[in-house]
Amino acid sequence: MKTKRYKLPSLLRGLSARLLILTIFFVMLSEVFIYAPSIGRFRLTYLQEKLSAAHLAILTLEAAPDFMVGPDLQRELLSHVGARSIALSKPGAGKLMLMDSQLPPIDDSYDLSSQGFFMLIRDAFMVLTSEGDRLIRVMGSSPKDRDAIVEVVMHQTPLREAMLGFSQRILALSLIISLITAALVYLSLQLLMVMPMRRITESMIAFRRDPEDGHSLIRASDRSDEVGLAQRELARMQEVLRDTLTQKTRLAALGTAVSKITHDLRNILATARLVSDRLADIDDPAVKRVAPTLLSAIDRAVNLCLQTLDYTTEKPPRPQFEDFPLRGLIDEVGQGLLADETQHRIWNNEVPEGLELEADREQLYRVLHNLGNNAFEAGAGVVTVRCESSDRRLSIDVVDDGPGLPPRALENIFKPFESSARRGGVGLGLCIANDLVRAHGGRLALASTGAEGSRFRIEIPLREVQRKENAA
Repeated sequence: MKTKRYKLPSLLRGLSARLLILTIFFVMLSEVFIYAPSIGRFRLTYLQEKLSAAHLAILTLEAAPDFMVGPDLQRELLSHVGARSIALSKPGAGKLMLMDSQLPPIDDSYDLSSQGFFMLIRDAFMVLTSEGDRLIRVMGSSPKDRDAIVEVVMHQTPLREAMLGFSQRILALSLIISLITAALVYLSLQLLMVMPMRRITESMIAFRRDPEDGHSLIRASDRSDEVGLAQRELARMQEVLRDTLTQKTRLAALGTAVSKITHDLRNILATARLVSDRLADIDDPAVKRVAPTLLSAIDRAVNLCLQTLDYTTEKPPRPQFEDFPLRGLIDEVGQGLLADETQHRIWNNEVPEGLELEADREQLYRVLHNLGNNAFEAGAGVVTVRCESSDRRLSIDVVDDGPGLPPRALENIFKPFESSARRGGVGLGLCIANDLVRAHGGRLALASTGAEGSRFRIEIPLREVQRKENAA
């Protein structure tokens, strides 16, 4: 099976480019929210300046005889203001006016004294989206004299052109600000996040390709933020995985060598067994005295070879579920353990009659046989099996009256070649039993141990519940 090769994305398609685009987008979006009140304020300032200029222009009428000026001066004043007509009224005084001789109909009127925030924004966008040269009337208090009301009739086109020019300047300024901001954010994120993340990604890809290569390990930095924490945790994880893989590789090589040696050793011991059987038939008191010890030693050596071969060659257990009475299985296990009548052993079966269990019968037999055999070989005289059932699980307790497990065995209770509590043992019984119980979706645990004995508990989920959980 070919391993799929991954490569890091280019800068234009990587995280940096996306961050740059998002930064420009959000800056421009914020400028839109700033632009709306700005354009409304610009229009208001423009019109207020028109009212102020109109007020100054119409003050010439107060110095003129009969409050009137000639047509040429009137046109010049209106042209200076950029209006078609100007009117000024004060409380307790008359109304002064400058007016073009031919005044077309007025399209719209605006009273600046009654416009609020949102009305200013609305009217500003109406000016920007309007078409044609509309004639508008603008009235409001003069910036020069709050008691004076100035009214100006003017064309809207100059106002619209001024607002468009202001909008273009705002747009250009926004683009410059967004590009500068995006560039600064881009560089900052590139240095603080993207480049460290690329180093992390490169290290992960290199480590996946060759976990045993020391050059693929990431060098952790002294950063105190989340990126530094991720680098340090990745470095620790790579070191642990590398050590574990190295250990597993060595154990695999060792297991292969042990299997070959054990296979040849078993054949040698088979020959020794045949010779020992012949020695047992010799009618010599000395031979008869040492023959049982020799046969027992050879049997233990053969059993050790068989257990080692089974553990190193057998595949992960796959249960074949079937319904069977649990009490009958436990009786069968007891018959196998008590076959040697020279040993004074007691096997108590306290499982009630009629209790049916759906499991792999052969595998569960092996689990109970290993637990019982370990208990008897550790020095127990009585082993009792009892069970408890609930709506979801069946608990089987294997209780013995042995001396209990030593601390060394407790530390490595389910590890092969390390959990044996007796001299000459290999510690495969509990390891195999644990694997078989886990294959059923259950759990094997040491419930208690001490001078009064030990109790192992097997918890197996009921098959109905297990089907529902698998379906979920």
